[in-house]
Amino acid sequence: MTVPVLTIDGPSGAGKGTVSRAVAKKLGWNYLDSGSIYRSLAIAALKQHVDLENEVGIVDIALAMTLEFDCGDELVVKLNGEDITAQLGLESTGNAAAIIAAFPEVRRVLLQKQKDFKLLPGLVADGRDMGTVVFPDAEYKVFLTASAVERAKRRYKQLIEKGNDANLAQITNEIEERDRRDMERKTAPLAMANDALYIDSSDMTLDAVIEEVVNLIR
Repeated sequence: MTVPVLTIDGPSGAGKGTVSRAVAKKLGWNYLDSGSIYRSLAIAALKQHVDLENEVGIVDIALAMTLEFDCGDELVVKLNGEDITAQLGLESTGNAAAIIAAFPEVRRVLLQKQKDFKLLPGLVADGRDMGTVVFPDAEYKVFLTASAVERAKRRYKQLIEKGNDANLAQITNEIEERDRRDMERKTAPLAMANDALYIDSSDMTLDAVIEEVVNLIR
């Protein structure tokens, strides 16, 4: 039986994670947060004190690790049964992930790990290259974006609500710079699949975006 796949790609801060999790919950489908894959492997390697330059050792860990994504109100990521959500955003995790992502064999193993999430009754896959690289044959594809200014406003609001200092102009510049890097990188650049539904959420409510994505499948 064919497993339906919905890919939701788009730039950072477009709301892909929130929309993807909500849609997965509504449909009762499995969920893949591709952005956590390399960071999870980095955490596993750091926990096991494996040299990050040891490609064979990193590949062995990648082959053995299990990942679960729990779509509650907030995403919970479990590595080998342990909740590692709080560690994913650490700078040390990001730095380690950048090192191991350079190994071709690691990329090959993690690509297969992502494909393995394709299980009945269906999969919602969230990322930047889900519809172009990981699941090019997906039945349903969405490219979710919003203007850099709108994404910066959302990020600014989040930071202020958490009691952090924030500068809207600086955040906007950082988002524009990240977009440029994501689109220009050699491996799996951010790009919209030819057969994807384009959704600009700049002037849409979250519920309206979720409804449009769910209607695509229904």
